[in-house]
Parts: sequence; C-alpha cells; structure tokens
Amino acid sequence: MAPHLLLVLRILFFLTGVSYAQSVSTVSHVSVKQGGSITIPCLYDQRYRNNVKYWCRGYNWLSCSTVVRTDHPKTSGKTSISDDINQRVFTVTMTSLSPSDSDYYWCIVERKSKGDDGVRLQISVTPGTPELYVDQQQMTEVVGGSVTVLCCYSSQGNRGRWCKIGGSCVAVGHSGALDGTFVKLVQEESRTTNGYVLMVTMSGLMMENTGWYWCEKGDIQMPVHITVNQPTTTQSTTTISPSVTNRDNVVTNENTDEKHQSWLEFLFIPLSLLVVLIAVTLVTLKMLRKHKDKKAKDQPPNTTVQSSDSEQNITYSTVSHIRGSTQQDPLPDDAVTYSTVVTKNKVQPNIPLPDDAVTYSTVVTKNKTQPNAAEPDDVVYSTVAQHQR
Repeated sequence: MAPHLLLVLRILFFLTGVSYAQSVSTVSHVSVKQGGSITIPCLYDQRYRNNVKYWCRGYNWLSCSTVVRTDHPKTSGKTSISDDINQRVFTVTMTSLSPSDSDYYWCIVERKSKGDDGVRLQISVTPGTPELYVDQQQMTEVVGGSVTVLCCYSSQGNRGRWCKIGGSCVAVGHSGALDGTFVKLVQEESRTTNGYVLMVTMSGLMMENTGWYWCEKGDIQMPVHITVNQPTTTQSTTTISPSVTNRDNVVTNENTDEKHQSWLEFLFIPLSLLVVLIAVTLVTLKMLRKHKDKKAKDQPPNTTVQSSDSEQNITYSTVSHIRGSTQQDPLPDDAVTYSTVVTKNKVQPNIPLPDDAVTYSTVVTKNKTQPNAAEPDDVVYSTVAQHQR
C-alpha cells in the first residue's frame, strides 16, 4: 500500500508543478508583533544558485499569488526579496505587519524544465506579545569570539532548541558542538517579561559559522542571522562584547591618568624642593639679620679717639695768650678762646662738608704774671682728632 501511495504523491506533485524532493528549507511557523517586521531565510541547494526565486502567498501551491521575485519585481509594498548566491540563501523581509498579513507563504525556486521546488511556512501577526521573539535578528561577531542570543517566549511548554537552517540542532539541557562551535543553552524564568528566556551562547566562533539559525519552542521558530568577521583592530575593541569594550575603555583611561599623574609627580618634586630651599634661605637671612642687629645694640658707642686714625686726620692748633697782671684775678670773658676746626674734604676740596664734620674745641689758659710776654710754656697745644663716624 505504501509504495502505491508514494507513486500517487509523485504524480500529484508532477501535475501541480511542485517537486516532491524538497531542496529548499526554512522555518515552519513564526509569530510577529503587530507593527513589527520579520525576515524569513530560504535556504536552497547548490544547483539552484542561478535560478529565479520568488515569494508566494496562499495555503495551496496552485492557488498562491506571487508577491515578489528575484528577477522582477524585487519589492512590492511592504515586502522585499534578495538573493545571496554565496550563502545559497534568499531572504524575504516584511515590514509594518498587521493582523491581515497573517497567512501561509511559500519559498519557491523556479525551474523551467521541471516543476518548481519550494517549502511552505506560516506567519502569525498578533497585537500582543508574540509567542516567541528575539530582540534582534541580525548579530555580528569576530572569529574566536562568542555571541549570546536571548529567545523570549510566553509559556514554558516544550523544551527549546537552537538549530542551524539546513543543519543540526542542540536542545535545552544539552551542550554540544554545532558546525564546530560550542553551544550552550540555558532556560530560565524572566522577571521583566513574566515569561521565560532561552539563553543561547555560541563560543569559539569561526568564519564557517556565518549563516542563519533559529530558536525553536514547540512548533514556533524565530530566525537569527549571525555574521562572523575576521578580527581587526577596530572590531577587536568594539564588537567583542559590551563588557570587554567598557573594560578596554577603563584600561585606556587608567593608562592616560597614570601618564598625567607621572608627569605631575615629575614636576611636583623639583618644585617642592625649590620652594623648601627658598624658604630655608629666607629664614636663614632673617636670623642672620636679627643676630647682627642684636650685636650692634649690645656694643657700647665708641667715644674714644682711635689711634688708628691717620696723621692726616689730626689737626693741630696753637693758642698764645698775654699774661695777666695778677694770677689770682679771675679771667675776663675775652681770656677764653674758642677754636673751630674744620676738616677739609681730601677728595673734593671745593665741596663744603656737612655739619657733623666740624669739630668745636674750647681752650682756657691760665693767668700768668706777665701778660705781655709770651713764653714757650704759655703755648697750649690742642690736638683734635676727627672721629670716624
């Protein structure tokens, strides 16, 4: 019975133009929030690289209506299509979705000599929170890095899975390799959405890991594209992860601060020594000045005639008097002789000297018996020495 049924299915597929050997794969059901957008990847076989691909809406193949094509038109209303022949994936993007966009769609590869090849999927647009969604469908990483995808869903239900389109899957509670990359899945309750989160971590990424993946929860999937690039100077510091980026910025700021601090210390030390040296010098000069002033106050004034004065500074004056008649008689006022001695300026004789350079001397002679005769002993010598001021 089974072989006959298979033969009937082959005939039906041939008559309807749809190939029974599906060489096209995609997700089976996606849930999108109203007003949002969705990108659907359609993976095809290597031999279809140069074929025309198109997006068709409708439950049945024969009755579906073509929306966009890779040859023409590539854009129609809110829907656009693009083909990446290197990755062998053509993608369809629908924007500004509304509940009226909920329907069945087809990813189809056109074959002229044979029946077209395609696969069907369902899109559900809901005004509330979708049953399964991610924050972003496009993620970029570098070789050797890691990426974490958060798949949010409303109910716990069945166990979640992480799959690569056209490849294998890793289920919750299991860790393993997916195309040579280590994958870890952790399912936990979300406090912010009152739902659940499936946290998928892929580490040790390689260039071969570039491609489309999807989160799966029950019969709902959500596609996610991961791009792996070669590491560069800019990417290694900006695209690894937010935590690493912040750490690099902190290290850079710390290095800059250390450089500034070292310069400040380098300038501060000699300036401090200079200030201390100036302060010590000022204190020392002040103490020496105080000591000198105190010594000058304690020293008695020099009133004696210094013997060290040169002979040029000594002025001699000779005074002769006439003898009086009586020795006992008091001398009249004119018997007193006043002598004013002015020392000339040796350097500039024509310039008068100040008042303190004039020396006054008073000489009183004794009354001799013979006032009219002047004897040698009647001559009184007065020596005046100019005191050096």
